[in-house]
Amino acid sequence: MMTPAYRLLVVSMAWLLLGAVVAVVPALAPAWQWLGMAAAGVSLLDLALAWWTSPLGVTRRLPGRFALGQSGEVTLTLGNEGNTPARIEVFDGIPRRAVAEVLPWSGDLSPRKEIRVIYPVTLVERGEAVFGPVHVRRRSPLGLWTKTTLHLEPEIVKVYPNYEPVIRFALLAMQHRESPMGIVRRPRAGTSRDFHQLRDYRDGDPLAQIDWKATSRRQTLISRDYQEQRDQSVVFLLDTGRRMRALDGGLPQFDHILNSVLLVAHVALRQGDQVAVKSFGGTDRWLPPMKGSHAMPVLLNHLYDYQTTPAPSDFAGAVEKLMMRQRRRSLVILLTNLRGEDGKELLPALQVLNSRHLVLLASMREAAVQDAFTKPVESFSSALRYLAADRYVQERREILASLGASGILTLDSTAKDFPMRLANSYFDIKAAGRL
Repeated sequence: MMTPAYRLLVVSMAWLLLGAVVAVVPALAPAWQWLGMAAAGVSLLDLALAWWTSPLGVTRRLPGRFALGQSGEVTLTLGNEGNTPARIEVFDGIPRRAVAEVLPWSGDLSPRKEIRVIYPVTLVERGEAVFGPVHVRRRSPLGLWTKTTLHLEPEIVKVYPNYEPVIRFALLAMQHRESPMGIVRRPRAGTSRDFHQLRDYRDGDPLAQIDWKATSRRQTLISRDYQEQRDQSVVFLLDTGRRMRALDGGLPQFDHILNSVLLVAHVALRQGDQVAVKSFGGTDRWLPPMKGSHAMPVLLNHLYDYQTTPAPSDFAGAVEKLMMRQRRRSLVILLTNLRGEDGKELLPALQVLNSRHLVLLASMREAAVQDAFTKPVESFSSALRYLAADRYVQERREILASLGASGILTLDSTAKDFPMRLANSYFDIKAAGRL
């Protein structure tokens, strides 16, 4: 597509202004007309030269995957096969709401040369994102016209949850340093461990851990070595309903939930346990229990395009479907945002689920509710805000207390501490041998 450039508009405007002078001095009309025809001829010649210039070659290399909120580098390779230099402006067809501060890029491209434009782009929506055609604007030789061309077909990329905390935890765990992340390994009870092997006694080993028969045979103290019970099942029951759309720290609460799921799933898989995922609240997706080194990539590919819906959260229906799919006793972690009106439906449903499985209700609390208690009450509206937040928190506490009295484990935390508290709850359950 050819469009007039700013320079051609200036020339046209100058010629029209001269026409106003000709209206006052008619003797200048012939010169004005010849000037107009000359300008038109030059403009048409420049248009023809721009139209017949050799097209630019454009290729694009995208990262294999993007992480939500993290920048990834995209490489555009631009080649000029013609014999004349090209002054160009390039804008890639980045997905909507993506951030790429370098674009649009402009510069000169020498004849028979190519250049690489590397720019960072940050995607802020999970799931599949589309990079559209590359838009290239090239100025004509005299700068009177701009030729706009589209290059490349649309490409689909996957935007995964930001699993940086999982990677950081993995590095710390390899060095036996979980505590810097807030994940605390508490002493294990013997009932939660399986016998692993016999070994020499070490200072600090409890007397109950000494194997006296082996000690009498070897004439030296021998201790039993235990390992965590393995091959247990952890099922994440994910609420994808409308309540999970609340923003917290610039991200929907559901994205914070997904990060927590990835962290705890990584921990559970390293413990030798199985991991499964079931969604409800407008969706009904199921990932059967899996374990082993291949499980984490499968989990990422399963979770990356989960989206919230405007549907309500049907806890009773979710429990019924999960009971049909998962018959083996498991730790079921229900991840949601608790509401005061949930009590009548939630308690009976979780009591049914708790009859076969061990249930942990993990509720993410909005940080805005906490902030309402810290702001000074200086007006009638701020007093109403404080009282509403107090009532909201009180209703949640009543529901959590009712669940706790029924033997259901609960966790209530803001997004900031949620991943670590959920991981610690998993370790506590393993330590107590609850499964």
